[in-house]
Order: sequence, then structure tokens, then C-alpha cells
Amino acid sequence: MGPHPAVAAIRLAVRRVLHDILTELNTPAGIPATAAAAATPVERTPERTPERPPSPLVLVACSGGADSMALASALAFEAPRLGVRAGGVTVDHGLQTGSDLRAEEVVLRLRELGLDPVESTAVSVGRAGGPEAAARDARYAALDAAATRHGAAAVLLGHTRDDQAETVLLGLARGSGIRSLSGMAAVSGAGGRYRRPFLQVDRQTARKACMVQSLPVWDDPHNVDPAYTRSRLRHEGLPALEKALGKGVVEALARTAQLSRDDADALDTWARQAEAGVRDATGGLECAGLYALPPAVRRRILRRAAIEAGAPAGALFARHLEEVDRLITGWRGQGAINLPGKVVARRQGGRLVIRQG
Repeated sequence: MGPHPAVAAIRLAVRRVLHDILTELNTPAGIPATAAAAATPVERTPERTPERPPSPLVLVACSGGADSMALASALAFEAPRLGVRAGGVTVDHGLQTGSDLRAEEVVLRLRELGLDPVESTAVSVGRAGGPEAAARDARYAALDAAATRHGAAAVLLGHTRDDQAETVLLGLARGSGIRSLSGMAAVSGAGGRYRRPFLQVDRQTARKACMVQSLPVWDDPHNVDPAYTRSRLRHEGLPALEKALGKGVVEALARTAQLSRDDADALDTWARQAEAGVRDATGGLECAGLYALPPAVRRRILRRAAIEAGAPAGALFARHLEEVDRLITGWRGQGAINLPGKVVARRQGGRLVIRQG
């Protein structure tokens, strides 16, 4: 008799991601796996057998909640079967009384699953961007450091399809562009470090998998605290949408994220290619060439130019780009536009110059 359907679902999701990681590690850069195999000589007579490289290490980021505990259990099951070492990291944000003791409990549970290495890392959460953003920044910095310290090939994150739907709605509420509506990527971070196997798995499946495996889970009180935007959306916004529109809202939003990501990727590629044609010899941007481009492509070029000049990506909003765009599409002799990071955009003789003020 096979495993419970919920357990089978989470294991399959992790198995697919581990296969992807192994394929990438075993394929020479830029050469498809089939081509690399075809290029390998059939008969070789090496003087000595080369040393076998160590098995790659994959870490799971685990808070002790149902999603990440389900992910840890699936990784612990699948990794040995694929020749992968599995470890875990839990981040103590220090935002709640007893968080250090809870982190120690998570470490113990991960070790009981057979993960090694396992560690807890404490962080100091700042205030920039609000409490949720600050905690997220501190967490990813700690995970980056842990991955580098252990030489991990990847870090698995337990974001589910429900998390993806919430992210899309948050982007929609901010009036953000299509990139924000594309939600979380299945692969992200430097060199594709972060992997999200559960973006097609709903939150209830992960919780059910923990229950049938008798895995203890911790429910973060912040997840039900109405002081946090995502908590309000999870417990009030999404249920209201499902009541008004019927079941299937979460699945539809997750599908919207994938379609939006495909479109955003295509537009980003177009913008990179078009940018070369509107740059002059001094590095300035030719306004006539920019004017001829579709707005979605032009604004991507403007955003890239502003970031390259020193504007922080997280502080560069749509209203900033709209003001810069008017230097091209609504030129009336207006002055320079001040952007975050002390970056200034101004029009000079048919050229748009964006640089530090």
C-alpha cells in the first residue's frame, strides 16, 4: 500500500525539484544534457579513476510550521534515494518570547528526520520597509549565509499555492505592474539558489501530510494577527473573494501568476535587446528611439537605467518611472526628476541622462 495521497503529492513535488538540481549540476554550462552525453567519447581509457565528487547538499528552510515541516519530511525521504545530502536551517527572528527555545525544538525535529547538517541562526530584524519586509530581508540574508557556509547547491522554501495567491493579490492592491502580479518564482536568488517545490501544492495538502505522518507543527501567531496585511488577506480577504466568486479563486490566482511571469520574462528580454539600440556612444539614452518603443518596454529600460545609476530597486516605484517617462513622451521643457538613491534623470538635447546627482 502506497503513502497517503497528501504525502505522495509533497514527495513528488520535492523529487521533481531535486531532479532539476541534479540535472543542472551534472550538465556543462550552456550545453544541454543530451548534447553533453553525445559529446562524451564512448571508449575511454583513463590512467586512473577520477575521485567521485561529493554528493550535493540541499537545505530546507524550516520555521516549524506545517508547510516547511512537510517540505522537510519530503526532502528527508527523497534526498537519499537520489544521492543528495539533506540539511536544514531555521531562522530565529527574535520577535516573540521564547523564539530561541522554539528554534531549538525545530532543530531537534529536523535531526529526528535524519537531516544533517542542521542549524538555528538568530537574526536582528530592522524596521526598513515595515515589519514584514524587514523580517523577510533578515531571513534571506541568514539563509544566504548558511547556504554559503555549508556549500549548499540549493535552499528549499515551503511557499504553497495559497501563498502565491496572496502574493498576487498584494501586488494587485499596490497597483504594481505585471512583474509583481507574477508572484513568487519557482527558482530565484543568485544562481537559482532558492527553490519552491510547493507552488502547485495547496496549504491543506501540506498540513494533511504532517498530520498523517504524526509530525508536530507550530502555528505562528503572527499568521493570525490582523496587524499584518498578509494575515488579514489570508483570513478575511481570500475567504470573502471565494464567497463572492466561488471556489477556485486560489487556483486561478496561482495560474495568473504563472501567465504573468511568462509575459514579464518576454518583455524583459525585449527590453534588454531594445536597450542597445537606444544607447548612444556616451551611454545616454536617445529620446527619439525610446519614444518609438511600446510603453511597457520603454519603462523597463528606464527602470534598468535608474537602478544601474544607483537607485535602490525596492524604493523605485511606478510613479517615479511615470515622471521620467514624461521627459520622453510629454516633453514641455520640465526640469530634472529626482529619484531614490540621489539619482537624477534629465533631458539634454534629445538625450535622457540618468546618473547620480
